[in-house]
Amino acid sequence: MFFSEIEALEREKLKELQLERLKKIVKYAYENVPFYRKLFDEKGLKPEDIKTIKDIEKIPFTTKDDLREAYPYGMFAVPLKKVVRIHASSGTTGKPTVVGYTKKDIETWAQLVARIAFMAGVREEDVAQIAFSYGLFTGAFGLHYGLEKIGATVVPVSSGNTERQIMIMKDFGSTVLVSTPSYALYMAEVAEEIGVKKGDLRLRLGLFGAEGATLEMKKEIERRFGIMATENYGLSEIIGPGVSGECHVRDGLHIAEDHFLVEIINPDTGEALDFGEKGELVITTLTKEAMPLLRYRTRDITSLNPEPCRCGRTLMRMSPVQGRTDDMLIIRGVNVYPSQIESVLMGIKGIGPHYEIVVTKKGYLDELTVNVELADTDMLEKHQLLEKLKEEVRFKLKSVLQIDVNVRLVEPKSLARFEGKAKRVKDLRK
Repeated sequence: MFFSEIEALEREKLKELQLERLKKIVKYAYENVPFYRKLFDEKGLKPEDIKTIKDIEKIPFTTKDDLREAYPYGMFAVPLKKVVRIHASSGTTGKPTVVGYTKKDIETWAQLVARIAFMAGVREEDVAQIAFSYGLFTGAFGLHYGLEKIGATVVPVSSGNTERQIMIMKDFGSTVLVSTPSYALYMAEVAEEIGVKKGDLRLRLGLFGAEGATLEMKKEIERRFGIMATENYGLSEIIGPGVSGECHVRDGLHIAEDHFLVEIINPDTGEALDFGEKGELVITTLTKEAMPLLRYRTRDITSLNPEPCRCGRTLMRMSPVQGRTDDMLIIRGVNVYPSQIESVLMGIKGIGPHYEIVVTKKGYLDELTVNVELADTDMLEKHQLLEKLKEEVRFKLKSVLQIDVNVRLVEPKSLARFEGKAKRVKDLRK
C-alpha cells in the first residue's frame, strides 16, 4: 500500500503526469490567488503559455518575502471556511509564513509522510516516539498522521524533559525515534548520564528532519543509539515533512515527484543547473489546494539524481541538504557552510559532537572562532595533549575551509543543547 506504483513509474510516464498536473495547478493558482494573477499579468503571461515542463522557467520565482507580504491569508486559494488546518513558521526574522490545508491537503500530507516513513523501514508493529514540538511547527503533526496511516503506534511525547523522554523510550519499548538529529544526539548523551545503555532500549530506526545533518553526525547517532538513522525533508511552505525521504539504501532522498516538481538553480543568477550540479532547490506544488506555490525558492542547497535507485524506486533523488543560501557565511571573501565545519569536527577523536561557531570583526577583517567541547574532562589537565588536539582541529578546518580559524576547546557539557532546531552560529559582526 505504501510502496505505490507511482514510486516505480517509468520516467516518461511520470513526466506526462507532472505536465498534466502542472498545467492544472498553474491555471488554478492564476484563477484563485491574486498574487499569481498579478504576477502573470505584469509579465504578460497566461496559464495557456505553459505547454511543456520546460515552460515553467517562464514563471517568476516565489520567495519567502512574498509569503510574508501576504500575511496571513493572502496566498490562500480557497476561502477560510475550506481551510481545516493552519500552520506557520517560527517567524524569528519577521512575520511568520502562514500555510493552510484543506481536508484533501491533510489526506495527501498523511499519505506522503506514510510513504517516506515506510521507505525508511517503519511498519505497523513499530512504536514511534515523536520528540518534535507540537504546535504551529509542521514536523510533529506531519509525522504523527503519516505514522498512524501506516498503523504504527504513535507516542506523542513532544520535545523537552529529556530524562522523561528516555524513561518513556525504555518503558514503552519505542522502536522508532522522530526528532531533530541534534536533539537525538543530546538524548543519547542524557541516556548515558543516567545509566541507560543502548542495549536497554528497543530503538532500531531514527526518522530525523527539520534541520540538516552531516553523514558524520548521523553515524555518531547510530553509534550511540545502535539504530539506523534516516533523513527526511520538507518545509512548511510546501506541505511540511513528506517532500522527500531516504529508503533503506540511503543513497539520496526520494522526492514525491507526483506531487512536487523540482528544479535546481544557480542561487546568484537563477539559471537552471543540470543533474548532479549543486545549487538551490526550487519547488512547485502540483496538488496543493489551499495554498499552491509556483517555483518556490527554498534556499536549500542540494543536487538531483534522476537515476533509478537500488531499492526499485524511480523517483528523483536529492542529496542531503548541504546548507542554506542564508546560512552561508562569507569570511574574508570565502564561502563557509556550517555543515563543512561539522563534518570536520565529527571525524576527530577527543572532542564531543557539540560545537558553536562565532563570527566577529577585528578592524576590517572577519574572524571565525569555533568553540568545541572536549569529550573527556581529564584532558583539561593534559596541557600538551590539549595543544596538540587544538592544532589538529585547526589544521583540519583550515584544509577544508581554506582560511585560518580560531579554535577554543571548552569543558564537556558547557555548550548549549537544543530540543528543536540547533542554533550553532553567532554572527556578531552586525
